[in-house]
Amino acid sequence: MSSVTTTGAIPAEELEQYRRELIGYCYRMLGSIHEAEDAVQDTMVRAWRALARFEDRYGLRPWLYRIATNVCVDMLKGRARRALPMDVAPVGTSQARLIDRRPEETWIGPAPDTLILPPDGDPADHAVARESVRLAFIAALQHLAPRQRAVLILRDVLRWHASEVAVLLETSTDAVNSALRRARAAIEPVDRDTGPSEPSTNDLELLAAYIDAFERHDVDALVHLLREDAIIEMPPFDLWLRGKDDIRAWLIAVDALADHLMTPVSANGTPAVAVYRPQAPGAEPTAFAIHVLDVIEGRISAIHSFIDPALFAPFGLPDHPAP
Repeated sequence: MSSVTTTGAIPAEELEQYRRELIGYCYRMLGSIHEAEDAVQDTMVRAWRALARFEDRYGLRPWLYRIATNVCVDMLKGRARRALPMDVAPVGTSQARLIDRRPEETWIGPAPDTLILPPDGDPADHAVARESVRLAFIAALQHLAPRQRAVLILRDVLRWHASEVAVLLETSTDAVNSALRRARAAIEPVDRDTGPSEPSTNDLELLAAYIDAFERHDVDALVHLLREDAIIEMPPFDLWLRGKDDIRAWLIAVDALADHLMTPVSANGTPAVAVYRPQAPGAEPTAFAIHVLDVIEGRISAIHSFIDPALFAPFGLPDHPAP
């Protein structure tokens, strides 16, 4: 789409200023950064084609959100919800191995903060935005029906008024408020109070220690960073483990810390790393996984290891580490 194209009285470039927040909205709706980017591109194309007929009764932004919502609802029709391994499989043991791989569309995926979080703004709003992209919250959202999901995101995350959401969804304010009550009740078990605030110095030090442990192949140093009840999960495999002892035994059994090169990234409002490793002994390291860490009170409560080289592109990362 040309940045100088004009249709009617609105330059098409004005649409682009909303791309980042729309990607964040669609990611919460869909649980996949790849699908979110596709949904927003579809939204932009539809909007560009319809600009000549656009009537500025409510504003350009609500109009774009209406299109994006319809795109997401259409994409969600007839499909199973995305999830995390601990939602679909029993806890594993240290004897388990990465065998049962499921299709990509089974899983919630990580997303870079640079695509899904606002670059600035009110600190309180930014904190809410960070909490609302935590993997646990994204997983909880997937249990809601699509329109109910949209209501919760628009009202509780983006802080829209019920009357504005009613216009967008072409329904009544009472219906919006009713849907919001049901949605809040459905995800009430998700503890949003333990989510990250702004990244702290301690978080950065913890991330540095995590990377150091991997690159020195030091399992004990890594396990020392974990909470007692920590989990590790590794989509697209449905294996997940809970507890420091089982995690340690499994890491040793599969030599999981061998030959990693890591670079820090930010994903889902939490510390994260991109992992490169060789596909065979002596080979050049190549894109392997994105690790997203949940941190509670200075310890890692979860390691979400997304083993998917295709995730490196949204993070702006090359397939091979810089020399």
